[in-house]
Amino acid sequence: MVRPASSTDSAKTFVAQAPLVSVIVPVLDEQSAIGRTLDHLHALSGRFEVIVADGDSNDETLRLATEHPLAPRVVKSRRGRGHQMNAGARVARGGILVFLHADTLLPMTAYTSLVSAARRGVPGGNFALRFDGGGAFAAVLGVIYRAQRLVRVFYGDSAIWTTREAFRRLGGYPEVPIMEDLELARALMATGRAEKLPGPAITSSRRWRESGVVRAILIWIVIRYLYIFGVSPERLAYLYRVVR
Repeated sequence: MVRPASSTDSAKTFVAQAPLVSVIVPVLDEQSAIGRTLDHLHALSGRFEVIVADGDSNDETLRLATEHPLAPRVVKSRRGRGHQMNAGARVARGGILVFLHADTLLPMTAYTSLVSAARRGVPGGNFALRFDGGGAFAAVLGVIYRAQRLVRVFYGDSAIWTTREAFRRLGGYPEVPIMEDLELARALMATGRAEKLPGPAITSSRRWRESGVVRAILIWIVIRYLYIFGVSPERLAYLYRVVR
């Protein structure tokens, strides 16, 4: 005799049929941030898998990730975000991939927004972004990021996402020392359908503040335009280390 489906059975079926979203977190010595980020991901509604892609951390990052109740999958990779995010994508099972910096928190509505966009055929994009900490500096950074998005530019701290098929078709992240996120963003924008999802995602302004307000902004603007004018990522990575 067939047992009538219970409400519990229906709920399990719904969860099993919901699209899986793979969140890939590249880390390198992120012990101060990884716990908070995994806590936040654990609290999100939706069907997620979380992959922590480590680039040979020398602190407690790996231990904190491995022992976290969320039980993320941990993969090791060559150092460099491009290498790490590609390594995470290779083991991901989801049809939607989210590349999340360790100091960025997704919106609570991220799952619904991602699934809705993918079902409409959007190949990828990013999230609206807010910098934490408050004050004029965070507000100025927010204005700069919104202005850049209007001219078809966005970066990894705004949580770049793609469908699995789009990521494969675009060739994944270029495995370069710097600007890998801008390259994938430009490739997505070239499809004509990259979408900024509502949020906001919240990212840390700590590293910007440590360099000083004006200095941090000027460094990034100079590096970006040198890249646009053809300076290699390898030379830019060296310059970035020197000026910081």
